[in-house]
Parts: sequence; structure tokens; C-alpha cells
Amino acid sequence: MPVTEMDEPAPATRSAVHPWRDLLQRWSDEWLDPVLHEQERHEPFPDEVRAARWLGGPGATPQELARLEERLGVELPPSYREVLRTSDGWLDTTTGIARLLPAREAGWARDLDPEVIEGRAGDGEPDDVPDEEYFVYGDEQKSWAIRTGYLSGMLKISHTPGAGDAYLLNPQVVTPDGEWEAWYLAHWLPGAVRYRSFWDLMNDEYRSFRGDQE
Repeated sequence: MPVTEMDEPAPATRSAVHPWRDLLQRWSDEWLDPVLHEQERHEPFPDEVRAARWLGGPGATPQELARLEERLGVELPPSYREVLRTSDGWLDTTTGIARLLPAREAGWARDLDPEVIEGRAGDGEPDDVPDEEYFVYGDEQKSWAIRTGYLSGMLKISHTPGAGDAYLLNPQVVTPDGEWEAWYLAHWLPGAVRYRSFWDLMNDEYRSFRGDQE
């Protein structure tokens, strides 16, 4: 059974609404501004992406989301479901993540990237991190304070060729409103940066992309 930060079950009715379209449109506009960011990319964005001013595509249909949930055997967390409905897949979020996977490609990390899971599990990070250290988010979080036992049960939703950087969603830690804990796993981290939800992770990544973080 998943655990929650507040030790209470997630409600059956989930009505969270996140302004993904606004966030992703700002992100697209800034990535595609040649003065601001596009020169940081290894190669220019495709012409059709530049013309549309949109790094994503059409949103996933209800049928496509239902097929993903049936394949996984779980109900998706609200903010991740919402981003797929806004854009089913996405190009670069930052220079570290090449793309968000569309619904048809998302899957359990143990199936999509077993090498990353095995490598992290063998790094010696502690699995017995107590709750008072584990459930800390934001600036006070210690990136090494992860529970590697969670890794094999995580959903991998990004891909960067030749790199171990990834966005992972953790159905073993669920907030009362149904959000799954989100991890940013990076080659330069001793563990991972963790967030209460995918929405929180992506907002932090956007701030990082813009260079707003100190």
C-alpha cells in the first residue's frame, strides 16, 4: 500500500487543476527565443515547432489515458494526467532532459531503464531514511536522503539519450489529494531531488531553466 505524507488515504474524487497550458506556453516561447535560450540547444528546433511556437503536441485523448492506466494498472496522479491532456509528450524542459514521454511510451522504470535503477540501488544510499528526514521538501531537503527501494516501482516519464537524468513518479508515496511524489534523478546528484508532485517539480525546473535559482 502507498504511504502518504499525512498518513491518510487519498480521496476518491480528485479535482486538482493546474495551469499547464500557461506554463508550457511560456516555456515554449522562451526556449524558442534565439536571444535567450535556443543557442543553448545542440541543434535548432524543427521548423514546425518554431512555426507553432509550441514544444509539445496535441493533448492525449481520454482513450489514450485510459489505455495507459490499464497498462500500468494504476490511476494516474492529477497533475501528470493534466499535463498529458495538455500535451502528449514534450521536447526539452532543460538542457538535462531531452523530452517528456508521450502516454504510449511512459512506463515503469524497471522495464524502461533497469540499468539506472540497478546503478542507483548499488550506490549505497540509505533505504532506512526516517520519515522526519524523508518528508522534507524544498531548500532543507538532503538530496542523498532517498529510499532506493522505491526505485523499481517508479514510473519513468522522460528520456535523455545517453544520460541517467530522468523524471520519475513514485506511487509508493501519495499525498492526500492523490499526487505522487516526483523525483529528478541526475548524474550529478548523490541521490535525487524530490517534490510533492509533478507540478511542483516542473515549476522548479522552469525556474531553473530561467536561471531564477541562486
